[in-house]
Amino acid sequence: MKSLNDKNVDENKQKIINLFLNNVKGKKSDTSSYNKKHSGKEGHWLETQMGIIHNASNAPDILGFEMKNETNSKTTFGDWSANYYIYHDSKYGIDRDNFLKIFGKPNPKKNGRYSWSGEPCPKIIDIHNKFGQTIKIDQNNNILAVYNFKFDTRADKQNIVPNNMQSEEIVLARWNAKNLKQSVERKFDNNGWFKCIKNNEGVYIDIIFGKPVNFRRWITGVKAGLIFFDSGMYQGNARNYSQWRANNKYWNSLIIN
Repeated sequence: MKSLNDKNVDENKQKIINLFLNNVKGKKSDTSSYNKKHSGKEGHWLETQMGIIHNASNAPDILGFEMKNETNSKTTFGDWSANYYIYHDSKYGIDRDNFLKIFGKPNPKKNGRYSWSGEPCPKIIDIHNKFGQTIKIDQNNNILAVYNFKFDTRADKQNIVPNNMQSEEIVLARWNAKNLKQSVERKFDNNGWFKCIKNNEGVYIDIIFGKPVNFRRWITGVKAGLIFFDSGMYQGNARNYSQWRANNKYWNSLIIN
């Protein structure tokens, strides 16, 4: 026999299904009224159809469920800035711009603009990239982006990295477990999540639901390399773009219907 809470979850789930059937299924997203350069315009269109007000709140989107739009390969858990960045630490004497030049990479397609994204950015735990960076998790489940001069294979690293950083285990960023737990569970540990599915022509055809995700499940995914850090930080924009994502294969493993 289902509990009262289970019945409420089922009722809310059916309300979301009805919204999808009435407002989304069989349609393509119409983003003609949105800024063409805005990467999230399709997501905003979908939110409007589902009756969700655009916001940056760290809470479930609708009726205790978090909504995710369909993507080609990877889906975002959240844009969660670290509690600590090395360029805020007076001990090292660098600002954000210096940080990007030391630990990031210039983009020739953007007039040499530096970013901490893509190749320089650490993604998976205990695997150092060519920039000497990796992700580590301590015994308290705090997550750290760490730099190690020894594993930096850049030919000119002696000229790039200041002397006081030419050592092992320099923490570039740290996410406190307490804050990550709040971020994950406020979004995903209520009733779970759902995703609206499109066909090859971009027409919405189905809706799927996934199980709730608590911090234990989430951090286990990070430790297994299934959930990864995907920074988009760059010069000229104050946002940190500290995204945490997983490939869609992982999300599909959470589907419950």
